[in-house]
Amino acid sequence: MDSTPLASAEIASAIQQLESSNTPNKAQSYSQLLRKILDSSTPDTLAPNLIAYIESILGDTLGIVASRPLLSEFAECFKELKNPEVKVEVGQRAFEILHPRAGSFEEQDTAIKESVAQAYQQEEDYVSAARVLQSITLDSPQRRVSADYKAELWIRIVRCYLEEEDPTSANGYLNRVKNILPDVQNRETRVHFHLCQARILDSQRQFLDASSAYLAISLEPMVEEEERLTTLSEAIKCAVLAPAGPQRSRTLARLYKDDRATSTEEHAILEKIFLDRLLEPAEVKAFADKLKPHQLALTADGSTVLDKAILDHNLLAASRLYANIHIDALAGLLGVDRERAERDAAKMIEQGRLAGHIDQIEEVVFFGGEGTGEKLQAGQSQGDTTFGSALKKWDANVQGLAEEVERVTTMLQNEHPEFYEAHMVH
Repeated sequence: MDSTPLASAEIASAIQQLESSNTPNKAQSYSQLLRKILDSSTPDTLAPNLIAYIESILGDTLGIVASRPLLSEFAECFKELKNPEVKVEVGQRAFEILHPRAGSFEEQDTAIKESVAQAYQQEEDYVSAARVLQSITLDSPQRRVSADYKAELWIRIVRCYLEEEDPTSANGYLNRVKNILPDVQNRETRVHFHLCQARILDSQRQFLDASSAYLAISLEPMVEEEERLTTLSEAIKCAVLAPAGPQRSRTLARLYKDDRATSTEEHAILEKIFLDRLLEPAEVKAFADKLKPHQLALTADGSTVLDKAILDHNLLAASRLYANIHIDALAGLLGVDRERAERDAAKMIEQGRLAGHIDQIEEVVFFGGEGTGEKLQAGQSQGDTTFGSALKKWDANVQGLAEEVERVTTMLQNEHPEFYEAHMVH
């Protein structure tokens, strides 16, 4: 066959001689030629020389039996190439030649595709890398593919799509891994699966679930210490971004009590949120600078997820500081207009994430009791809830006083029975 016009004259001549010769050691001569190409080619001629070589070994001169070991050797050398552009250029031509004959060279085709995908990743072209990996044949009668290899390959695809902020495509391949996960033996692959799952939950703004998943990975002994701290930081970020409420409070408590939390940059904001302290704008901005783009995406009302989370938190913090507050004062405290302050307070109360009620005539928000509110029972108003909470506290105080009087009376009876008989018994 004709060699590529861009190949160096020396290599083109050597290939032509090999193709026309009938020596019994032709395969060995091809191996020597491959080493010569790798050792002597210039950066400009390396790609065309390799293309000419692969076109020759997969041409009509050699049969499949002779071509297969030569292609395996080529795939091994191809993997070690440092220049990703050369890998992509040569690999694309190799795919074109191998496509109609892929069934005869499945292992070699797979090895070349893995190398090209790696090159695309080096160039940060993650979509192209994912597409190359997706073209690898996994269900074939020619070779048996283990569950571990399938899972590893699909996780590579998932990670490529996550780099492109495409959680939908990533989730499709993660579900494939999930279906075979019981058969996966490699513990590292299983850890990568859980990390990808956490990243997808994070990308889909399911922040509480993502925080729990990140925290679980941060406790995995086989993960490097630095990576564990990184995932712990991600767990804290997601917990901060989650909607305020009892579940978030439990997650924050677990993170705050983790001894490693003090080693993270997010510890200061975690402590303030856990202790229900108001957050200052400067603190929020410093935290926002560390977030990923999807964590700062705008919501339907034009605010970010972080804005909403901080507003909800400061509302809860205000409920710890005040028994009641005028809506205008609350708006000033939260740094929003009065309509937004009233709307968000009402929504949190309605969802059972904040105990209290709003007197719209007096324009005052009343905070009822400690902690977040319970959801209302049918037919029960917010005022009923607040009054009921106050009544329970009153009952508890009366009960405590009665028990204390009873305790003192018993002591008098035991220590001074005469005085007790004279003054206490009627």
